[in-house]
Amino acid sequence: MDHLLKEERQQLILNALQENNKVTVPELSQQFHISEVTIRRDLAELASSGKLIRAHRGALRIAAAPPEPPVVQRISLDRELKESIARAALPLVEDGDSIFLGSGSTMALFARLLTCKKRLTVFTNALNIAEDLVTNTEDVTVVVTGGVVRAAELSLLGHIAELTLPEMRVNKIIMGVQALSLENGWTSDQMSEVSTTRRILEMSTELIILADHTKLARSAAAFIAPLSRVKTLVTDEQADPKLLAMFEAQGVRVIVAGE
Repeated sequence: MDHLLKEERQQLILNALQENNKVTVPELSQQFHISEVTIRRDLAELASSGKLIRAHRGALRIAAAPPEPPVVQRISLDRELKESIARAALPLVEDGDSIFLGSGSTMALFARLLTCKKRLTVFTNALNIAEDLVTNTEDVTVVVTGGVVRAAELSLLGHIAELTLPEMRVNKIIMGVQALSLENGWTSDQMSEVSTTRRILEMSTELIILADHTKLARSAAAFIAPLSRVKTLVTDEQADPKLLAMFEAQGVRVIVAGE
């Protein structure tokens, strides 16, 4: 196969990843009858374009983010795992903080833990989170963005929300994600969320992501922000330690619930 064009060879590498989930440099070098240096260069190019994940002596397939059921259903799925992440993230919020809370099932559980905090100001575009905070937390000021309701997520999106966001500034942004990877950063299948989420990220430089292990090393269709935008990732013990080490090597502080 040494007569293959580079583009053809790289497509065959991606085909092999789809079948086997991983490839190694020695195997590919033998298969294509070319040097390991050339294979490493191919893998580096494919990784830089977000088509695979580089690993020691090879590469891994980027898993597609699975579709998500409505948030009210997701809260009961893997609840103990999500609650452990929420508890691990709680010390990141201090009395007197001004924070933005995004929507999602882990975020909803996190918001319910804020009853122990004092003098909080919470901005949110999640209707269920706003209701929980007002109902159960006395020492909190809740500010809700306007916008069009996305029923499945109970979140407020669109032009009206984006007009209000520049008026707000917070110490910390705390969000859940659908997919987070080394190469593609934060991505989502919900195209309607992208513009609003990007405006939310302008509210503070400190971005904290709460994501269980199923959201990591995955990629979705719509790009939101690079991994470098994430300051802290809070995840669970089932996350791949090697992957977490690679996140840390990129400057992300990683907190593992239960450790």
